[in-house]
Amino acid sequence: MSNTSVSPNASRRELLKQSAVTLSALLAAPSLVRSSNASYAANKKLLFFTKSSGFEHSVVKRKDSELAYAERIMIEMGKKHNIEVTCSKDGRIFDKDYEQFDGYLFYTTTDLTKGKETEPAMSVQGKENLLKAIEAGKGFAGSHCASDTFHSAGKAAENQDAPDPYIRMIGGEFIRHGRQQEALMKLVSPSFPGAPKENFRMNEEWYSLKNFAKDMHVILVQETVGMVDADYKRPAYPATWARTEGKGRVFYTSMGHREDVWVNPIFENLFMGGLNWILGNVNAETPSNLATVCPQASTMPQL
Repeated sequence: MSNTSVSPNASRRELLKQSAVTLSALLAAPSLVRSSNASYAANKKLLFFTKSSGFEHSVVKRKDSELAYAERIMIEMGKKHNIEVTCSKDGRIFDKDYEQFDGYLFYTTTDLTKGKETEPAMSVQGKENLLKAIEAGKGFAGSHCASDTFHSAGKAAENQDAPDPYIRMIGGEFIRHGRQQEALMKLVSPSFPGAPKENFRMNEEWYSLKNFAKDMHVILVQETVGMVDADYKRPAYPATWARTEGKGRVFYTSMGHREDVWVNPIFENLFMGGLNWILGNVNAETPSNLATVCPQASTMPQL
């Protein structure tokens, strides 16, 4: 079993230094998801949407006119996979410019129809445009806080009979998180593109999730035994999954909070495998397995 985390006590300066070194090595090496001499018929276009109506994570926080940490990484990883990545925090893009993209990658928070001075709102029609585009065949991927977006009406620590349409599409919803900690990710779909070869442990800010789509194909399971804080006092539940929405493909992983996770080979391989899958560059069998691998996923923590 692999332990991919850095020390929880590492200083921010040490973390950034380690991340920079690791990033340089990753970007210089051939991808582990596809062979170095593989090529696709044409570039696929991906919109990396990082608007934060609520809390803004450090990995997508821009300084002046510079792209954020995760945005720079995504552009470079995209080049290795023949994916043209466009980064935006402007919700107006879903009014008319969204159709040019083959897929959308969200790292967003809360109600995107609420705007900020530097991050204009997505219109109600824009949200509808997004969901219709995915159903018609566009790809969608979400990392970490993409599940902390467009929350369902109702109590946070309860499953909803009628989740928000966005939540129904992505397949799960953020409840809360506890302290950052090392936890076990159990691999239940080893044949999914880019999946690791075995279970692994990682230090991350793990999300407690709810409102799981019954038709999802679970890839990684959050094993909660041994985790601290009330958020995880519950049976095992999905942490990474894939599903289809009409003609569109959807991929989500709860990983992606920490800067060192973004340059971890396990994350890179699985994430790029998921992106290539939603864009139609690779195929995979994704039968529903929620009831088999996480039979008590709907059990809520007592918060």
